Amino acid sequence: MSAPTSRERLARAALTRLTEPGDETVGRWLRELGPERLVRGLTGQEAPPPGAGKERLAGCRVRAAALDPVHDLGTVARLGGRFVCPGDLEWPCQLDDLGDARPIGLWVRGGADLRLWALRSVAVVGARACTDYGSHVAATLGAGLAERGWVVVSGAAFGVDGAAHRGALAAGGATVAVLACGVDVPYPRGHAELIARIAEQGLVLAELPPGGHPTRSRFVLRNRVIAALTRGTVVVEAQYRSGSLVTARRARQLGRQTMGIPGPVTSGLSAGVHELLREEACLVTDADEVAELVGRIGELAPERRGPVVARDLLAPAAARVLEAVPAGGGRCELIARNAGLGCDGTLGRLQELQALGFVERRGDHWQLAAPPSTSGPTKPLGRRPTLRRGGS
Repeated sequence: MSAPTSRERLARAALTRLTEPGDETVGRWLRELGPERLVRGLTGQEAPPPGAGKERLAGCRVRAAALDPVHDLGTVARLGGRFVCPGDLEWPCQLDDLGDARPIGLWVRGGADLRLWALRSVAVVGARACTDYGSHVAATLGAGLAERGWVVVSGAAFGVDGAAHRGALAAGGATVAVLACGVDVPYPRGHAELIARIAEQGLVLAELPPGGHPTRSRFVLRNRVIAALTRGTVVVEAQYRSGSLVTARRARQLGRQTMGIPGPVTSGLSAGVHELLREEACLVTDADEVAELVGRIGELAPERRGPVVARDLLAPAAARVLEAVPAGGGRCELIARNAGLGCDGTLGRLQELQALGFVERRGDHWQLAAPPSTSGPTKPLGRRPTLRRGGS
């Protein structure tokens, strides 16, 4: 697609005020007629688009009374921003996966290149009324992803969204806030300072023109942009009717990775995440596991293992003999029978285990050694005996 002309850019800016985000009918008209003809048709300057109803046209003409795209472009420029359209070098082409529901254009604040940042981005979303656990996990995840060079994308809402943004900012990383209002409207009001910080250190973007106010439907439609813009979506906490699940399911429809972090099965705020996991989303627990799913070949999470204890280092035969020692102890013949080994081989393994401190010998009686005392003066550790693989 070629870069838009100045007149096409003005027309697209006008359409963001005339129409609602994500309207596939408008998207089809835009594809068929082009932005300039569509603006003229919706404002009554020429024949309306095919199939346009009277109610839609009446609504557009009411909005047209306050139409001033030049002023809108000037407003966003004074904020240090711009209006990015399809065909611009900065346009993230993955948004084209939305088809006729793709944004008409994006109003953007911040100095970073949106297209480059979107290439390595992950959405972290979740409940507004999240628990302390959800807030901690989101902040840790945001910081961990930022430290690994990933851009954290969210909606700047209370709860999980805000925690994810703050985690990325605290790590000195990159974060993008996708708003359901104009980029000059701090919503929620309690996050005015956070949104200002994101605009300074990252990017704030919206489909609505300057001054646009949020509505319930606009929040839902905003979620499709978060889903399409990023390589994958992580849901930290969400109830069954959460908008975060809408984001995750849209991401899955678009072929993006969908991930969830589980919480207590007794928590209603985790119920939606667990349902998402039942729908074949990937379970993740930290930034390493997220990066493994959405990153390049070789970005693997470290292998997770429990702590290694001393008996894990025993040779298989020695471990078998140790397991065969009864709780009350016994003679070598009894232990050999329990282990299914010969007496000579068993005796050799028992001597190894004695040297390593696992068993004790009392005449012909072998028993498990008492665990070391945690009280009293400590003794310097001597050299650890080498495990013997032969008999006595």
